[in-house]
Amino acid sequence: MAEMYPSPTHEMAQKRRSLAPSQQAAFDAFSKVVFADGALPAKIKQIIAVAVAHVTQCPYCINGHTKAALRAGATPEELMEAVWVAAEMRAGGAYAHSALMLAQLSKIRIGRQLAPQIDARILLVRPSTDAITTLLHH
Repeated sequence: MAEMYPSPTHEMAQKRRSLAPSQQAAFDAFSKVVFADGALPAKIKQIIAVAVAHVTQCPYCINGHTKAALRAGATPEELMEAVWVAAEMRAGGAYAHSALMLAQLSKIRIGRQLAPQIDARILLVRPSTDAITTLLHH
């Protein structure tokens, strides 16, 4: 982690705390409540945190929550399975969003009616919104 991200240190934590003590205290209290046993046991919450940390791609979160999950009783197999769930959800989100592209293609009828009418030279200049709107609606 040292090449791209600085290693977390006690000094770094103290600096953050000294620069915004109220916010740090509130965040610490928030985290304590969030990860306490509740409707979900702390172990499950930490497994979820490991999966989410992989989606957000936070190396500090991955390291910290992996350690916390193991302390809470999670197994390496549970953590790896959670990472696979996170990976599927991330991939599934990209795939599901293709619906937006398909709807847009349908809306502008590209490839059938509109594409032959667009003169590429017009699009190379800074087109005005009115010019683009005119092209798309004719």
